[in-house]
Amino acid sequence: MRRSWTGEMPTRMASGLRGDPAIADPLAPSAVNEMPSPLAGVRLLEVRPSAIHGDGVFALHGLPPGWRVGAYEGRRYSPHEMRERPEDGPVTYAFGLSDGTLIDAARGGNATRHINHSCEPNCQAQEQMDDDGELGIVIRTRRRIRAGEELSIDYRLDIGSDDPANYACRCGAANCRGTMAWLMS
Repeated sequence: MRRSWTGEMPTRMASGLRGDPAIADPLAPSAVNEMPSPLAGVRLLEVRPSAIHGDGVFALHGLPPGWRVGAYEGRRYSPHEMRERPEDGPVTYAFGLSDGTLIDAARGGNATRHINHSCEPNCQAQEQMDDDGELGIVIRTRRRIRAGEELSIDYRLDIGSDDPANYACRCGAANCRGTMAWLMS
């Protein structure tokens, strides 16, 4: 099944935007093209079967660094509600936030839930505070994306004391760490 959407072009950077401190700031406001896109309204992304896992998100046109793919959406759970959340099937679309809440894209989510993991991702998930003060996740490109390329993020799964081998990675990247888990060094 193929589904497509136009994505979102960046119009401004929110003051609450935070990223991975280990990444040299490719999404700093000065690095993001703030001008209107000539591709506005054009189908830019498509969900289709992926060689990595299940469905993936693919660029239909080249995308610039810092381009806003979209917000990760879904049902929100507080830390208390998470304990009573229904069990997921074989695929989980849960994204934990630094304030302890969880966004579950399996329930009310959008196409961003199909962005697969890679140990060498071309996109980055960042926490962002919206105008109402609610913390959320925005996905942005880290570098130029070629037409036909699959979008990916590093899941950096927090698995506690579980075995990282239980979270095998199939990204195929040259520097694949073999697991979707975040391995603290």
